[in-house]
Amino acid sequence: MNTIVAEFAATPFNTAAPLWQPGEDDTFECVQVRDETHDVKTFVFKAVPARQFRYLPGQFITLELEIDGEITNRCYTLSSTPTRPDCVSITVKRVPGGKVSNWLHDNLKPGSRVSVLGPAGEFSFALYPQRPYLFLSGGSGITPLMSMSRALTDLAQPTDIVFVHSSRSPSDIIFRHEVVLLARQHPGFRQVQVCQGTAGEPEWSGLTGYLDRAALERSVPDFKERTVFCCGPGPYMAGVRKLLEESGFDMAHYHEESFNFGELTAAAGVEPAPACEHVSCESAGFKVRFSRTGDEITVAAGQTVLAAAQASGLRLPASCSQGLCGTCKSKLVEGQVDMQHSGGIRKREIDQGMFLPCCSKPLSDLVIDR
Repeated sequence: MNTIVAEFAATPFNTAAPLWQPGEDDTFECVQVRDETHDVKTFVFKAVPARQFRYLPGQFITLELEIDGEITNRCYTLSSTPTRPDCVSITVKRVPGGKVSNWLHDNLKPGSRVSVLGPAGEFSFALYPQRPYLFLSGGSGITPLMSMSRALTDLAQPTDIVFVHSSRSPSDIIFRHEVVLLARQHPGFRQVQVCQGTAGEPEWSGLTGYLDRAALERSVPDFKERTVFCCGPGPYMAGVRKLLEESGFDMAHYHEESFNFGELTAAAGVEPAPACEHVSCESAGFKVRFSRTGDEITVAAGQTVLAAAQASGLRLPASCSQGLCGTCKSKLVEGQVDMQHSGGIRKREIDQGMFLPCCSKPLSDLVIDR
């Protein structure tokens, strides 16, 4: 008994650990790896040194990994919930040929340490609390919606959530048993599973086929009165948007998150940009000052702000380098830029002075709030 008490006394939840500070704290240690399905793993992390985490359910982190001698950034949504603040987790599907997902599955083990940026992102029910929710996910796009579901049910507040998840087969359902348990324990939480086929489970009692208008109307008759959060592969989300638009859904209440930036880049018909553009900083350019850190860099003619920052050794959140994902979104305090983005920032955000360093070239000296 004394040993057990001693073990609990040494755990983070019995300490007054300070809060994790994005931009200052940057090290995670893997403490657990869980198999969710045959090709999906959850990686659980604690902060080094000990920190407690505060973030919005649905936000993501950026892992900064050294793979084959190169630094690679990749964004992953947190599948954990901020209501359990001592650890965070990501849930990753192994993608055939995927550089990062395969490296994580094959190399990341308890005791491994990784560099991290974030959390960040605006895909969260916490920012849109006005109506009952409809969560729509496909495949590993379940992760941000699982974070939201865990948070809402942990808070034990009156909720009205319908969670509709689509998978290839019953064996591919991520968090299958936990979602069922949440529905049993919380009367305001209802779950619907849709599988393309029933391979290996002939007694499957859920929906079979694809999510279409008839299935949605049958499963969620009041879906037009709900706020929709959607995440999944590009074709899945495109299909959901078309379904909702053709059904007369008010798309002002629709929110989506793309979790696969490699897929986004391919869909846009462009090749991923290198992490650093090789432009000489000796050429004429503009001065850029980061107001919070006091760092100053020179951005050469034709160079993006992100490329110049990385060439100078500064660590900024980034993933797609194409203006697709919004990971690097920052506040422009002074100056003007030529920003050629691909949907990673909203017009209202631009109107509020936000910009994407990854796809922005200075037109004057700049001051950035970072």
